[in-house]
Amino acid sequence: MTRLIITLILVLVIDIYVFQAVRTVAAGFTPGAKKAAFIVYWAISLFTLGTLLLALLTRGSAPNPMRMQVANVLFILFVSKVVIVLFLFLDDLVRLVQWLSNTMRGPDQPKFDVSRHKFMSQLALIMGALPFATLIWGMVKGAYDYQVKKVTLRFPNLPPAFDGFRLLQITDMHSGSFHSAEPLEKAVAIINQQAADVVVFTGDIVNNVASEVEPYIPTLAKIKAKNGVFSILGNHDYGDYVAWESREAKMENLNTLVGHHRRAGWDILLNEHRVLERNGQQIALLGVENWGHRMNFPKYGILSKAYAGTEKYPFKILLSHDPSHWDGEVNIKYPDIDLMLSGHTHGMQFGVNIPGWKWSPVQYVYKQWAGLYQKGRQYLYVNVGLGFLGYHGRVGFLPEITVFEFKRA
Repeated sequence: MTRLIITLILVLVIDIYVFQAVRTVAAGFTPGAKKAAFIVYWAISLFTLGTLLLALLTRGSAPNPMRMQVANVLFILFVSKVVIVLFLFLDDLVRLVQWLSNTMRGPDQPKFDVSRHKFMSQLALIMGALPFATLIWGMVKGAYDYQVKKVTLRFPNLPPAFDGFRLLQITDMHSGSFHSAEPLEKAVAIINQQAADVVVFTGDIVNNVASEVEPYIPTLAKIKAKNGVFSILGNHDYGDYVAWESREAKMENLNTLVGHHRRAGWDILLNEHRVLERNGQQIALLGVENWGHRMNFPKYGILSKAYAGTEKYPFKILLSHDPSHWDGEVNIKYPDIDLMLSGHTHGMQFGVNIPGWKWSPVQYVYKQWAGLYQKGRQYLYVNVGLGFLGYHGRVGFLPEITVFEFKRA
């Protein structure tokens, strides 16, 4: 209860502080316009407080699409108001300096006007509107704006029969965040249009529990590839973020989820490998369970187990959900793994992604977080994901479908 009260007081204080900017900017409005602006502002603020109170009092209830959308709008409003507060705070620092200067001036000396500066209030509201508009766009448009990225990789040890081989990667679907199958139907159609030889999924098919993906299994079963669809598990697939009644219940959920992969026609690799053959020549596809080297993520993956028996194959591809596995183990102990495919970071679903330059807050946590990386002859590719988690949108790092074409160097 104490935490609830503190949270509500904090939100109310921020609302009152931001209202100072609204009141300053509205000073020149007509009485009717000023009244309307105040009513709209406090109606939104009181709705925010009421919804937040309801959400805190009903924590633990099963999420539903409307509740998740409202939560995201409230989050966006909060972020926007925090930006406004930062600019108002700068204005207050200037006003404080002016006030201190006034106290040191003589009675006949001119004094600064220490009332709130209209320009800074206008600037604060404009700067607050930018994240609001951007994040709303990310929900309405960015969340389902699927991007096909094509990457050509050249390897001197690639068997000649695999020259021109095409592999498609998707990852981080987070099916519990979808409201209907329609966006996934669109994604699957795009995937199949690529006519890849192999499709791989590199983890996080759900947010927390196996039941989340059940409505979408018929849609996912439509994904086709000439040489099969392969998948692995990600950190969210184990149910580690759920308070289970027992260890047995948690394991039952995991077993059910593995079964869902197979129901979709996907060959799930649990610390295993498969041999891909083309015109009598072979390469190895390895898949490990989640193995994290950062943020205390569990190490369920056993690469030595998946690797055993692949020594004789000249070319190896590893599916491993968490990109920190690359520096944590792969390029230290397994120099003959040519390519590792990961997901996990989502590009934080927010950032700047333009040709030649990319930025996202996630880069301060993960060294490899989006796109292609190389060390010596080894490559890592981090796909930013097909779905979303938490914030139901994407800005900058749009949902990704990656098509690799392998060429013999």
